[in-house]
Amino acid sequence: MRADGHAPGRPTPDGQDTREQLRRCARDVVDVAEGIRAVSERARTALFAPPLTASARRRPRTGLAAQWALLRALTNKQGLGGPGITAPRGMGHVLGAAGEVLGRESLAALVAVTALRIRIAAVLVDHPEFERDPGMRRLMKAVTADKDPEAVRALRALFRDRGAQRALSGLAPLMTELLTVRALLDEDPRNDETGWALAVGREPPADPPHGIGTGHLAGRDKGEGAAVAVDLTDQEKQVTATEGSFLGFLRNIEMLSSGGRILVQNVRGPDGVVRYVVQAPGMAPGRPRNDFPQDFVGAWRNLFMTDSPYTRAILLALADHGIPRGADLALIGHGEGGIAVLNLAQDEEFCRAYRVTHVVAVGSPADNNKPADPRTWVAGITNQHDIVAVLDGRGAGSAFDPHPNRYEVQYTGPSHEFPLCHMVHEYIEHLRTVVPEAREAVDEALTPYRGPVVRTQAYRLKNRATPPEGYPFLALPTMSVPTTAGPVDVPVRYYDSSAAHLCYPVDADAARGLLPDVTGMTPSRLGRRALAVLSLYEHRCTTIGPYTEIALSVLVDDLWRPRPYDAVTDLLRRVDLRRTGRYVVSLAVTSEEARVVAQEIWGQPAMRMTAEADLADRQIAARSRALGLVVEGRLGPGVRCPEADWILYGRRGESTVRTLVRAHGRLRLHPGTGVRLRLDTPAAEPLAGQLRRLRIDAVRPLFVLASPQLMVHRSAGAVLPR
Repeated sequence: MRADGHAPGRPTPDGQDTREQLRRCARDVVDVAEGIRAVSERARTALFAPPLTASARRRPRTGLAAQWALLRALTNKQGLGGPGITAPRGMGHVLGAAGEVLGRESLAALVAVTALRIRIAAVLVDHPEFERDPGMRRLMKAVTADKDPEAVRALRALFRDRGAQRALSGLAPLMTELLTVRALLDEDPRNDETGWALAVGREPPADPPHGIGTGHLAGRDKGEGAAVAVDLTDQEKQVTATEGSFLGFLRNIEMLSSGGRILVQNVRGPDGVVRYVVQAPGMAPGRPRNDFPQDFVGAWRNLFMTDSPYTRAILLALADHGIPRGADLALIGHGEGGIAVLNLAQDEEFCRAYRVTHVVAVGSPADNNKPADPRTWVAGITNQHDIVAVLDGRGAGSAFDPHPNRYEVQYTGPSHEFPLCHMVHEYIEHLRTVVPEAREAVDEALTPYRGPVVRTQAYRLKNRATPPEGYPFLALPTMSVPTTAGPVDVPVRYYDSSAAHLCYPVDADAARGLLPDVTGMTPSRLGRRALAVLSLYEHRCTTIGPYTEIALSVLVDDLWRPRPYDAVTDLLRRVDLRRTGRYVVSLAVTSEEARVVAQEIWGQPAMRMTAEADLADRQIAARSRALGLVVEGRLGPGVRCPEADWILYGRRGESTVRTLVRAHGRLRLHPGTGVRLRLDTPAAEPLAGQLRRLRIDAVRPLFVLASPQLMVHRSAGAVLPR
């Protein structure tokens, strides 16, 4: 039950759906903001128009009065408000700068923020889990400022913060409104013509005309989209479909979803003809992306244009694959991949090069554009809880005039929370159990592609116009390590994380009691005390997916030649040459893949638990109801520290595992007086008992090492004979 007295998504007393009412209201308010913006533009143009300026010189009594009236209308709080003047030079520029110094915000910007607040409320009606999303937290913090002008300035700062681009790009259901508000917050729309055009529903500024079919590839600028043929791993080859079927193609997409790759398969049909199937994955929330620009406006703009880095990369992959001109081609995509293949099907030159017989988009926004070839059969399958499918503001089930060969299924699946309801794995399960008739209909339509696969080739898509994520810190050679959860690339890379390490002096004997009975495994002593570290991580983007991590570790000496205070002198050595490290005595993570990696690769005693963390600000918090643990408080003044590289120890069987951890971020040392750990459970395990034995629950940390944003990579564990 929500604050308005109604369950989420239920009709209000007048019979209308709350979410739809809020969405329509937000759209109406945005229209008002756009109208105000247009009036401001016309008034601004009139204010500095040569005829009015000349009139003010010739007839100061009337001309200057007219200019003064326009100026008041533009800048007065009872008028259009804000600086409102962005003349490139002269007095208009001076007046605009003065308005910014005085903190004025335009009426259009204030109304736009109101629209965004309403749209956020509409999303949270049916998806309250979005309140835990890092991007939503940052957005809510901006729009809920004490005063509207402060909210406008906070939003403007958020849009300019490169570190916020990833978080905002994850807010799929708000992307249209974010584009609109970003354009409205820009005092000069010429600075962001693309955002403004998308905001008001016009076509964005066109690039110089180029064909995107294979015939024009040689004339295109190849600096943006790129495709490189890559081999599948042995484990991936075992799960790749060897017979053409709808679910088989979707399982291939699921396998590819974390690697920035597409798959092209040659299938020999029942008639003996070889046809080609392109399989394009969509976004994998919380995983790195190297195939799109990092700026969220640029990414979204390119995504909905037929000539984008994604579609150009697919074209290059098809050219490399050697598909003959005129061959039959089926395009299958999920999420963003579904949008990309729909875009390709709308390109006339592409459809002249190949005969696009089928396009199947799963979990993609409804598209009312017709394919270039009227014979193309188009299918769209959408879970109505999947908010990625309503990016265009119409929503699943919106009425438009489809072409005769269109097949659409919109169903209500059991998966309600995002991003779970958008994952391709969920769609596969729903096609098996919830809407099997949809699977059967698509399989029947794909009959020409129901046969043995005679060739499979993966292509890694790249955008050469931008460096890969994490460059250069995370530009590392990797190797694939098999695990029970599938192959994992190591080092494991963390592209966007926050961390807080709470450091406690503890009784050395109590710390020794938590360590394994291994020769040489002793806690490092700082005087008479040992050091225990409670590490909190909020991993928003990693190669093993997003997760929260809570770890308890004890600083230990060199396993072979322990020396007094070696932990201190070790800080002067390169991390790969250090002999001391932290032994992880307990670890809780929120994803199964992270648990498997920690246990099987790093030898750490990991368990999967529910937990939440917010560590990106001075006010930090971490909670786990399953562990009965709460950490909260405000970090005091801090000083900048060198990067916190670590050696972590674990156990695998009878051996010790040594893992090298390198970090890059803004690490600061804070006093621990403002942070407190609280245990809300009398249970002794799995972590609470260890914390009590160290008496950590009764004291505050000596100091806290905190990094609101950092990148990390963790090596594969090296097995030591100890």
